Amino acid sequence: MKFRPCIDIHNGKVKQIVGSSLKDENDKAVENYVSEKDSSYYAQMYKRDGLTGGHIIRLNSAGSEYFEATKRAAVMALGTYYKGMQIGGGINADNAKFFLENGASHVIVTSYVFKNGKIDYENLSNISNTVGKDNLVLDLSCRKKDNKYYIVTDRWQNFTEVYITDKVLDELAGYCDEFLIHAVDVEGKASGIEKGLAETLGGWNGIPVTYAGGISSFEDISELEKYGNGKLDFTIGSALDIFGGEMAYNDIVSRYGNRI
Repeated sequence: MKFRPCIDIHNGKVKQIVGSSLKDENDKAVENYVSEKDSSYYAQMYKRDGLTGGHIIRLNSAGSEYFEATKRAAVMALGTYYKGMQIGGGINADNAKFFLENGASHVIVTSYVFKNGKIDYENLSNISNTVGKDNLVLDLSCRKKDNKYYIVTDRWQNFTEVYITDKVLDELAGYCDEFLIHAVDVEGKASGIEKGLAETLGGWNGIPVTYAGGISSFEDISELEKYGNGKLDFTIGSALDIFGGEMAYNDIVSRYGNRI
């Protein structure tokens, strides 16, 4: 169980947002924090502290006027911490190699492999074969509906028909190296973890899983360790002091930065 850092980029700036508020229309989102520092500042910090397996997420759609600015910021961070971070947001088989060649350790994919609410096995095989299983992370970020955790796509705006089960995780694990799973309903709210999701993920045995969403205290981390059976890595955003929160980044690094 270890800490995985993040850099979320929206409208060309490093931000922390409320995940469920993100809208493509007019590039809107409820902002918890907008940094005055650029993406390379955070990448250099994570490199200095030896943090691996973190992720950079581009939060603008391809049609956004900010798309290129967000892309430039992401590439700058990748170059600063070469092969030290993963990248997600609009990744497909056509552009994935670009990001790997520009410094990503892995590419993170959701929407490309879920089409019309279902798993698109052609696209899934294509991206896995294009970049190699060892370089692919599947983002299975989800929202709760009818007591099930349904995978959501297109910057967490659209529900698929696929929900998290051991069978789904077993099947998808054959194509990728890791899973990244945001609990979208609590993402950016610092309101505590999604216990049901953590318990579901903690009961599964397979490839590494990184949980994100709702962590705002060391008590929350302890709960994640409990419900996740100590198997889940985690990321923290808005609650960290480097993003305007109250949890000390240095304390997180010293306690969880180098755990295996």
